Amino acid sequence: MTHRVTLIPGDGTGPELAEAARRVVEASGVSIEWDLQEAGADVMDKYGTPLPDGVLDSIRRNRVALKGPITTPIGTGFRSVNVALRHELNLYACVRPCKSYPGVRSRYEDIDLVIVRENTEDLYAGVEFEAGTEEARTIRAWAPSKIREDAAISIKPISRSGSEQIIRYAFEYALANGRHKVTAVAKANIMKYTDGLFFEVGREVAKRYEGRVEYEERLVDNMCMQLVQKPELYDVLVLPNLYGDILSDLAAGLVGGLGVAPGANIGDGAALFEPTHGSAPKYTGLNKVNPVAIILSAVLMLRHLGEKEAADRVERAVAAVIAEGKSVTYDMKPNRDDPTAVGTSQMADAIIAAMR
Repeated sequence: MTHRVTLIPGDGTGPELAEAARRVVEASGVSIEWDLQEAGADVMDKYGTPLPDGVLDSIRRNRVALKGPITTPIGTGFRSVNVALRHELNLYACVRPCKSYPGVRSRYEDIDLVIVRENTEDLYAGVEFEAGTEEARTIRAWAPSKIREDAAISIKPISRSGSEQIIRYAFEYALANGRHKVTAVAKANIMKYTDGLFFEVGREVAKRYEGRVEYEERLVDNMCMQLVQKPELYDVLVLPNLYGDILSDLAAGLVGGLGVAPGANIGDGAALFEPTHGSAPKYTGLNKVNPVAIILSAVLMLRHLGEKEAADRVERAVAAVIAEGKSVTYDMKPNRDDPTAVGTSQMADAIIAAMR
């Protein structure tokens, strides 16, 4: 079966990373018809926007996309191209596995966590008002004793429907992937109505999975300490948008950093797979950056497409190359100035060779 997939190289180091991932996916034997689409800072002059309509049309049509990192241009009206993609396509679930691979430098071993982050609301909905505006003054009038006169104001929407959607997704993910516990994380002792609603919905959803998946709740500050002290106690974490963004980076740090952290953004109508790191424009064209995060994102994509055997082979090859420590990029060497470090393309070559 041939799968049609939107490929968005991105900008900065994105194109060379996307090319590395494309070659690895094709070497897995899965038949992919790539629908190449341009987005990011490099296409502003051509389209007048970093996110042309054709990109969204392609993803809606193909329902699956692999994306390199994208830089958000300043002063275009876009807070983030990535956020715009998630909102336009209702990619409500951000899934970030954080898994230890022998050979990656870290203070921890045997980490295997999955962060499931709500992607469309909370403070990242972008409902905010500049200090001194009429809107800010109007909102301050609701609670003048709690809001200073010179305050800029953000509004934090958390809905019952959005919470139910993401928490249900976390439980279904746990069942589908042989995981046994979902931990909801928020700050409900302070944010009693917003985060309190998130926990309330969590308890309601958890009742449908009793006897199959364990459920528990943690306050976000305590959860940070728990992850640093005893990460082995946790499995799938489900969080509102802001907390999920912060804790996914914390969890990536447990396994060696964003260079080995894949990501998926899932909705009912489409799925977008991308590394969690940025575009590193200062390294553009230098064949230097680590391709592991985007290749592992492609592994998630292959599993989403039902190509489990190929996905497992690619992941085993990535793990083998990392464990050997020979054909890896500079950031994966014990000494970052090690002259034996290879480039982006050469590490992809080694992963392809390890699959044979």
